[in-house]
Amino acid sequence: LGSARAGMMLADVTPALQARAQALRADLEEVQTLRLLQQSAADTLEEGLAGVQKARAELSRAIANRTDLPRRFTEDPVNTAILLDSTETLAGFASGLSHIALGEIAGTDADISDLKGSLALPVQGVLLHRAGEADAANIRRDGILVATRPRALVTAPTAATIRYRGPLLDMGNVMILEPQAGTLFVFAGLGEVYGEAGQVIPAGTPVGLMGGSTAENGAILSTTGDGTGTDRSETLYIEVREAGTAVNPDIWFESDEDG
Repeated sequence: LGSARAGMMLADVTPALQARAQALRADLEEVQTLRLLQQSAADTLEEGLAGVQKARAELSRAIANRTDLPRRFTEDPVNTAILLDSTETLAGFASGLSHIALGEIAGTDADISDLKGSLALPVQGVLLHRAGEADAANIRRDGILVATRPRALVTAPTAATIRYRGPLLDMGNVMILEPQAGTLFVFAGLGEVYGEAGQVIPAGTPVGLMGGSTAENGAILSTTGDGTGTDRSETLYIEVREAGTAVNPDIWFESDEDG
């Protein structure tokens, strides 16, 4: 009698257990499908972003390497090498820029004084240190430091003459622009620089890319970013010099800390 009763109970329970097992199996298959779709989407997104990044870099390089731009001078590579070898400071290098040209540097009547305080930063990023603020190593600089994402595009904030582009001291690749006579915009820490010394470039012209590599899948797909700049691993140093003296970049640039 007991065995019969147990058999009847088991017969009653078995269909429910089988139904539950089938439901769990379906849920598991759905989870596996979703994981495959997520991985496929991540791979597709990574490939797409890499393609966009490559296309943007190639387009920026093509725009910056135009040969139809006006020139104020032609660089003398020998004199440039001598200046680089003999200089020990940014100020010293900037003061010797007139010696890197072959012949005379054509004059300019450009005047952007009415743009003071309204220029956009040359790169999207987050302001880390203002001029005169001590950094983590307790070093105070004349310029500002901006945290950017890897491979961020750096552009000319206004029409300007390229006075120098290339490596300088321990500052990485440097771009020095002259928007008007006696004023220099110095951008240091780039991964790549475009254009040629002496060229007069329009506002918005790409002048380089920041270094580093693009984010991994997890960082690309993450939705937990808090906007604090933790994904901005590169830094661009911006210094402004007028009549041979460093001045606060805030005089020229709008540099809120939110980037």
